[in-house]
Amino acid sequence: MKPLLCSLFSSEVRIGHSLSEAERQHLARRRETILQCLEQNGISCSEDKVPNIAVLGSGGGLRAMVGLLGSLCQLKEEGLLDCIMYLCGVSGSTWCMASLYKEPDWSTKLDLVKNDIVQRLADGSVSLKEMGQKLAKYYSEKDHFSLTDVWSALIVSNMVNEIDEHKLTEQRGKYTKDPYPIYTVIDKQCKYDRLNADPWFEITPDESGYSLSGAFVDSSFLGSEFENGKNIKKQPEIDMLYLQGLCGSVLADMEVILKKLQELITLESADSSVSQSKTREYEDSGLLLNSPYFSVLRKEQDIDLIISLDFSEGDPFKTVVQTAEKCKDLQIPFPEVVLPAKNTEPQDFYVFKGSSDAPTVIHIPLFNAVNCKGGIKKWVKTYSTFQMNYSREMITNLLEKAGLNIKNNKEKLLKEIGNVTG
Repeated sequence: MKPLLCSLFSSEVRIGHSLSEAERQHLARRRETILQCLEQNGISCSEDKVPNIAVLGSGGGLRAMVGLLGSLCQLKEEGLLDCIMYLCGVSGSTWCMASLYKEPDWSTKLDLVKNDIVQRLADGSVSLKEMGQKLAKYYSEKDHFSLTDVWSALIVSNMVNEIDEHKLTEQRGKYTKDPYPIYTVIDKQCKYDRLNADPWFEITPDESGYSLSGAFVDSSFLGSEFENGKNIKKQPEIDMLYLQGLCGSVLADMEVILKKLQELITLESADSSVSQSKTREYEDSGLLLNSPYFSVLRKEQDIDLIISLDFSEGDPFKTVVQTAEKCKDLQIPFPEVVLPAKNTEPQDFYVFKGSSDAPTVIHIPLFNAVNCKGGIKKWVKTYSTFQMNYSREMITNLLEKAGLNIKNNKEKLLKEIGNVTG
């Protein structure tokens, strides 16, 4: 779980909070698509008032991968997908994103892409020989071979039934009709420092870096070494299998495994200064916050509406509550989260609104009283986070359950989109 090794005081490290030029250009093109989508849904809007809407996919292994796919397919079916500016994920949701963005302009042919993904998950396989060859390739090519390489080659490849050797930067310019993608991990050394460190690390096809403190490098340099403003040792660019392993490494974190077994783990005393550490270790964001909120809370992104799709196991409100608390500490505008009464089953649609400078947050738990009709515990048990493979029937049923959360709430979604427009 190593490495972006770099000095932050580098001419090849962009210091600042502004969006990259590639991201700005993508957003400008995307606004035209969003404007047309709003008009088709009866929402009038001028081009300079187009809202920035982000869809967030939480972690949750294959449950999150399939759940996000079902949600996006239903957004497409309801004519709402083209309203979305950003698509962000952690852990299992990034597995879905990796599969989608492998296909140029995937949102224009989502039915075909979905069928291919379902076919692969249900009937595909990766042989032990292929896993071993991939692991050997990682070992021979990298200076920093780690548990994440093993996890990616032997476990993640088996869960997603694919060894995807495409590079993230190959996606540049190939998703012009899709939301802008952001994959999220955390900096392990910073994750326990509540106030003085920035653990949130975002990865896009263009740039990667620390979301809150504002330090970014070209994504092709992930894993390479920097010193005093120069790239002193280029490493092979990470491939999409490794990225999926890195983003979904929660099960590979020995501390979490031991904690689940013994509840005896003592938290580290982590160094909060990124620039003082020779190497950085990145891991699954689910180990700190199981949803990628901080990838879209930069002031420059000017997000108006967040659609939080929560595929977490356990408390369906934990992610949004944790985000609200952290934002309060960091003085980042975020709405107050008022929870429903205790001992009540979660519903399928919640709206949290704050001051004018805070985004509206729509929070949608995957399994709820509406789409499960009293059977939430049964559905949660069936789709365990630690389950390695799903049958075709399980995939189909989960796609339907996730889709219902969008289908049943189309008018509510349109209402909130209309409220942030103009």
